[in-house]
Amino acid sequence: MFRKLLVTSLSVLGSFNNLSVLAADEVLLERGAYLTEGIVACGNCHTPKTADAVPIESMQFAGGFVIEEPAFKAYAPNITMDKETGIGSWTDEEIVRSIREGIRPDGTLIGPPMPFLNYRNISDRDVKAIVAYMRTIEPVKNVVPKSDYKIPLPPNWGPPVGNVAEVSKDDPLAYATYVATTLGHCNECHTPMIHGEYDFSRTGMGGNRYVGIFGLKITTVSANITSHKELGIGNWTDDQIKTAITDGIRPDGRMLAPAMGFPYYKNIDEQDLDALVLYIRSLKPQPAE
Repeated sequence: MFRKLLVTSLSVLGSFNNLSVLAADEVLLERGAYLTEGIVACGNCHTPKTADAVPIESMQFAGGFVIEEPAFKAYAPNITMDKETGIGSWTDEEIVRSIREGIRPDGTLIGPPMPFLNYRNISDRDVKAIVAYMRTIEPVKNVVPKSDYKIPLPPNWGPPVGNVAEVSKDDPLAYATYVATTLGHCNECHTPMIHGEYDFSRTGMGGNRYVGIFGLKITTVSANITSHKELGIGNWTDDQIKTAITDGIRPDGRMLAPAMGFPYYKNIDEQDLDALVLYIRSLKPQPAE
């Protein structure tokens, strides 16, 4: 009798454990979808666009368009689960390493403009969530040319990344910095570059010029997003900043250039939008007042 009860109890416990694992996987996948289709905006570089800057749905994450700067001509790679032309044959660990350290399974280094200096700080939970969502992406066969770099790439983008803990929301500015710089990599475009390196003493000042970005027939210059009242956005309200992020509309009604990932930023929840505003408000006016 005891043995029968024990077996029954273990069977029920096993079912609960399975349900618990499934629930945890579902939460992780939901988080990955939110990040990938929102603040991280992977498709802003990896999904080809029409001439009107609209993502091509059938080519989601299939790569192929070019980002050209004086130092390089980079083609966004295919990151779908296609095993021949994408990353379908990579393990979860290999995908995580490529995101955080810029190293392919064969040991070669991935070059810019992938923001490895930012992605190195993605928490373990968030990077696993991104990989979980990427596993659900339909494979698309799309051969992408190799990127061409006119400058030597470094041996690596830093030492191997170990465990990265979650950033607590109990520290609002730390969390805001995580959302804006690590996940959103805002500083990648909005921080001036000198001889190919970021000048972080002027974070948020903008001024970087992008010609034909994403294959679009436009030239755009990254905006000053610091609190400078004339040159930056110090006179904008919180809601105006949020509208610029999610809809690409300035306070005066003019549209921002379609270089930012507005179709993805529409999916950012209110808490993270508040965090972005908090981070932007924390930036010192540039140029210095």
